[in-house]
Amino acid sequence: MPLMLLRSTTLHLLIAILAGALLGVLNPPLAVEMKPVSDCFIRVIGWLMPSMMFLLIASGVAGLRVGQRGLAAKLLVYFQAMALLSLSLACVIVGLTQPGSPASPNASWLPNSLDSLRASWTVLSCTGMGATLADALLHNPVLQIMLAGLLTGAWIAHARGHRRADALRLLLERIVEQLFKCLKVILRFAPLAAFGAIAFTIGKFGPASALPLLKFVAVMYLACGAFVLLILAPIARASGITLWSLVLHLKDDLLLVTFTGSSVTALPGLIEKMQGLGCERQLTRLVLTTGYTFNLAGSNIYLITAVLFLAQMSGIDLTAAHWLTLLLISMVTSLGSTSMAGSAFFTLIATLNLFHMVPVESVGLLLGVERLMKCRVLTNVLGNCVACLAIARWQNTSRVDSAPKAIHCEEWRD
Repeated sequence: MPLMLLRSTTLHLLIAILAGALLGVLNPPLAVEMKPVSDCFIRVIGWLMPSMMFLLIASGVAGLRVGQRGLAAKLLVYFQAMALLSLSLACVIVGLTQPGSPASPNASWLPNSLDSLRASWTVLSCTGMGATLADALLHNPVLQIMLAGLLTGAWIAHARGHRRADALRLLLERIVEQLFKCLKVILRFAPLAAFGAIAFTIGKFGPASALPLLKFVAVMYLACGAFVLLILAPIARASGITLWSLVLHLKDDLLLVTFTGSSVTALPGLIEKMQGLGCERQLTRLVLTTGYTFNLAGSNIYLITAVLFLAQMSGIDLTAAHWLTLLLISMVTSLGSTSMAGSAFFTLIATLNLFHMVPVESVGLLLGVERLMKCRVLTNVLGNCVACLAIARWQNTSRVDSAPKAIHCEEWRD
C-alpha cells in the first residue's frame, strides 16, 4: 500500500500544489521565477497538438462506418445534439456564476433587452462570427489540420473494405496507440507544471488568488449535475427507465471509473450491463465505443467552463459574438476529445489556439485541479449509457420496458 501511494499521480499533484503554494507564500520573488516550468510543459503539448488532433479525429471518424446507414445518421444527430446542449448549458452556468471574476457574480453578460440581443446577433451574423471563423479557417493551421483529419477519416470510412483503406485505418489505430503512450510519458511531468503555475500565481497575486480555483471546481460539479438532471434524466425516462435505476444498475462500474479516473477501464462491464438492460449487442458496442470519442458531455462542459473561467481570470471581456464563436469552435475541437485521461486538457489547448482571446499559457493554472474533475468522467459515462437507451428506443429495438422489475437479470443478454 505505501508503494502504491508513492506511485499515485494524484498524490504527486497534491504535493506539487502544496509545495508551489508554500513557495508562493514564503518566497514570492522566487515563486514568480517558476513560471517557465509550467510554460515549458504547455509548449511541448502545443508542439504535439496538430498531429495529435489529426490522428484522433481521423481514426475516430474512420471507425464510424456501420452496416446500417440509418443508425449511423441517428448517432451523428444525437451526439451533435448532446454536444450542443452540454456546451450551451455550460455557457449559461458559467455566465451566471462568474467563477473567475473577482467581483460578485452578475448576469451582465446577458443582453438586457430585445434590441441589444438583435444588435449582438447582427454583429455576430454579419461581421463578428463570420470574420472570426473565416480567419481561423484561413490562417490557423490547427483548424485546417483538424478539418483534414475529418475528411481523411470520412474517406477511410467510405472506402472500408478496400485493401488500402483498411490498411490505412489499422495504421492510424497503431499510431494512436503509440501516441497515447507518448502522452502518458508527458503527463508524468504534470506535477512539475502544476508546481510552477501555482507558485507563480500565488507569488505574484497572493494567496487569495487560489480561491477562484475552488470556485472553478464547484462550478464544474454544478454544471455536470445540471446536465445530468436536466438533460440525461428526461432522456432516460423517455427511454423506459429512471436515471436513478440506471445509476444503481451501473454503480460498480461508476465506482471503478471514479477511483481509476478512466472510463476505458469500465467499458467491458458497461457493454455487458447495457445488454442486460435490453439493448442489442451490435448497437451497444457501436454507441459506447463511438461515444467514447464523440459523446463526451462532461469533457465538453469542462472545455467551455475552463475557457470562460480563464477569460474571467485574465480580465477579458467577451462579447456575444465571442461567446457564440467559442461555442462553434468548441463544437469542432470537441471532436478531438477521447476517454483517455488528460485528453480534455489537450482539447482545451487546441481550443485556445483557435479562439485567440485567452493566452494559452494560462491553462497551467488548471493543472492543479485536473485530478479533481471526477464529475467530468462520470458525466461522460452516464451520457453514453443513456445514449444506448435512447438510440435503442429510436431504433425500436429497445426491450427496456420489460426490464425494470428484474434489472439485474441476464435473460436479455445475447
